[in-house]
Amino acid sequence: MSSNLALELSDSLASIVDTAARSVVRVDARHRWPATGAVWSTDGTIVTASHSVEDEDEIEVGLPDGTALPATLIGRDHGTDLAILKVAATGLARPAWLEPDGLKIGHLVLAVSRPGRTARASHGVVSALADSWRTPAGGKLDRYIESDVALRPGFSGSLLVDASGRVLGLNTSGLLRGQSIVVPTATVRRVIEAVLAHGRVRRGFIGVGAQSVRLGAAHEAKLGQATGLLVAAVEPGSPAEQAGILLGDVLVAFDGHAVEDVADLLALLDEERVGRSVPARLLRAGEVRELPVTVATRDR
Repeated sequence: MSSNLALELSDSLASIVDTAARSVVRVDARHRWPATGAVWSTDGTIVTASHSVEDEDEIEVGLPDGTALPATLIGRDHGTDLAILKVAATGLARPAWLEPDGLKIGHLVLAVSRPGRTARASHGVVSALADSWRTPAGGKLDRYIESDVALRPGFSGSLLVDASGRVLGLNTSGLLRGQSIVVPTATVRRVIEAVLAHGRVRRGFIGVGAQSVRLGAAHEAKLGQATGLLVAAVEPGSPAEQAGILLGDVLVAFDGHAVEDVADLLALLDEERVGRSVPARLLRAGEVRELPVTVATRDR
């Protein structure tokens, strides 16, 4: 690479960081190193990493101009590791929260954080990409994006931008230990809209405790699946009890989708099914039955 091209690239990256930094804030909500947050709306809505908000009653946000303001926690979603804050400010610089196409493994990316008064930047590449992903905490990311950007202090809640300056989402180290995972823009938007509307992200609940078990050869051949969910507990008053699901039943499908392990069922208990009556297919004493279950949501 010629010196001119290297200088042009360097200047381009510096300009991208400078632009993104105008929308990146410091979040003081824990006893150790501050985290980072990003401006969602010009009137003071801030999004950050939920695991970084430990002290809900004393939160301070440091703006790019050096102003420090108290913040209120509007709501959070542990499943996607997002928390939404509000500060009394207007005219904040909102980044271009986009959902860019064409992202590929190996593309250059930049993380822009603000663990102190000044912004910090680090670079890396997209190291893994996949379709939607269910987090270990039960949340759903609309797309799985992993980068090899270093996990520096204050990293969580920082913006990840590509070499064109497009915002890919919010960085967090709180979803997978030791991994730089990106909560993509589509997920950030969905969670913020749910929190602003309901105070939280609603997730479906039917009230069963279950574990994966192998089906017999005859049922495996008939149902086209090797395992189902053995119902080991039914919560009193829950949708499952009201539907007539019993201990010892083996759940094999929910709303027309096969369930072979607990993760399959959790993935189907999304916000779109809350309040709906959906068919639960199960095995009882060797016979296939189908019961309607109305999906509820927990109050907490």
